[in-house]
Formats: sequence, structure tokens, C-alpha cells
Amino acid sequence: MAVVLSIQHTPKMTLNPFAVLNKPRKTRVPYELKQGQSRIFHQLPSGLNMEVIIQKSVKEKDPDSKNDPPLVFVHGSYHSAWCWAEHWLPFFSNSGFDCFALSLLGQGESDAPSGTVAGTLQTHAGDVADFIERNLSLPPVLLGHSFGGLIIQYYIANMRHKPHSAEMQNLYPKLKGAALICSVPPSGNSGLVWRYLFSKPIAAFKVTRSLAAKAFQTSLPLCRETFFSATMEDNLVLRYQELMKESSRMPLFDLRKLNASLPVPKMTNCSTEILVLGAKDDFIVDAEGLNETARFYDAPPICIEGVAHDMMLDCSWEKGANVILSWLNGLSR
Repeated sequence: MAVVLSIQHTPKMTLNPFAVLNKPRKTRVPYELKQGQSRIFHQLPSGLNMEVIIQKSVKEKDPDSKNDPPLVFVHGSYHSAWCWAEHWLPFFSNSGFDCFALSLLGQGESDAPSGTVAGTLQTHAGDVADFIERNLSLPPVLLGHSFGGLIIQYYIANMRHKPHSAEMQNLYPKLKGAALICSVPPSGNSGLVWRYLFSKPIAAFKVTRSLAAKAFQTSLPLCRETFFSATMEDNLVLRYQELMKESSRMPLFDLRKLNASLPVPKMTNCSTEILVLGAKDDFIVDAEGLNETARFYDAPPICIEGVAHDMMLDCSWEKGANVILSWLNGLSR
């Protein structure tokens, strides 16, 4: 069904808590921003700085029109804010949305916390919430990929807790909507691993070797099979492989502790619109993982043909972007 975009506009946002720092790059393969993008650093209450790549709407703002929500993007393991900046930030800014891609702590150009892992579901979701609370004047749409989707699920669960005080209410600001893209399901990745072990043992070995042993960093074919479509050109796979090598200076989570804390709480009377989006050729999140997430949120799963796990970088990245845009248009009505 064709969807006609109705462009609506927001008042200009003032982003005071950003700290723009002239500091050395943390990655040896820096991502060069595209026209219209800027890189700034949001200072968290801990004093650590979180990288944010911004691309504002190119549409002229109309103060008399209904406001479009800002879009906040959250990446998964071995990625950072750049993965959204390549295609989707230009696409959605051209469609009238202000876009903000975050690099979680220990990833990309963000500061690293002390310890051996970047954080927990609680700390990562809290960092996302702090950015929203201190910088955005309208409830945003959160878009999370892979483990970034699980972080958003934790955010949603805690947003619905009845606050004991006004301070607690502000910890997880209200959302306009959330898009879970090739997301780790609410129960975590252990179910995915066990299904692969019993039904696809060779695939299970490849996934474990690629991700746990980080073999995707040195094998171009394995990197393609893990994240991209078979038709992805070698030069693009190589470029993204190099960026992924540098994106994650420490693991996002302690996976044992993470899986012990799951599933995320099941909330009733959910008022936030949720899109559950998967990829037919996903090598990491299988169809049952997609369906589990959809059942959890009582949302119809949408599985896109001809794209792989890294939907926002794949050679047919427009397919997922157009599905999300159609959904966003529905939110704006």
C-alpha cells in the first residue's frame, strides 16, 4: 500500500547539555561525516561523554503544523553511531525528521567506563534516557538494532513503572514510539543459540566463531555472512568490517549476567506504539526470535525479504527505511 508522507515540523530544539570537545579520536578508522551531519558529545551525570551524530531535518519548519517526533537511534554490539549515519540519517532527515544517533559508552568515540564491560541494560538505558530528558523537547521515537533493541525494551518496561516521585518519572521520559529492528528478543540471545545448536549446528558454529571469537574482524566472507547480504560488494564489506573492528573497545555487556537478568519485565496496557521489524536473511536473529518479540508486545511482526541483519547498512537498506517511514507517517496522524 502506498503511503503519502505528510511533512510536519517541530520547533527548533536547544541542545544545551552537549559538550563539544576537541579531543583525540578513540578509533583508528574514524567515520567521516556526510554533508549536514555533526558530531558532538553529550555529558552524562557520571562525567563521561557520549558521542552523538546529529542530522537535522532539511524541511523548513512550519510552526503551525503538527510536530514530527525526533528520532533517536541505538546501535548493537560491534557498532556505534556511524552505522545509522551511513544511510538512514540522511534518508529520515530528508523526510522531515531530526535524527540523533548515539554511541553507547565504550563504543565509537564515546568515553569508556571503568571495568571490563561497557555497562548493563540498566546503565545503557539510563544513558539513553538522560540524553532524551536533557535535550529533546518532544517525546521521541527510539529505534534500536540487535542488542540496541533489547536496551530499548528495558527502557519501555521501566517507563511504564508507576513513579514514586517526579524525579523517578523523569528517569525514563515518555516516547512517541519505538522500532525494534532485528532485535534480540525479550528473553535474550540464549534461545537463539540453543535453536541454532539443535537445528543448524554448522550455523551455530559460524555464529559463535564470528561473534564470540570475533572472527568476523579478520574474515571477509564470515563478516558478509554474519551481517550482510550475499550480494554485498567486497569493498563495502571491507569498509564496514574495518569500522566495526574499531567500534567496540569493550563488550556492551557481561552476557552471563545479562541473560540471568532476563526476560525484560512484561508490561500491560502499553500505550507506546511499537514496530517489530526483522530481516528474512538475518544470520543472527531467527524467525522465532522475531516472533517472540512480536508476541511479547502484541505487535504484528514484519519480516523484510532480501535484507540481512545489518538492515541499515545492507545493499537494500531502503527497504527497511521505507517500512519505518510508512509506520512513522501513521504515528504522525
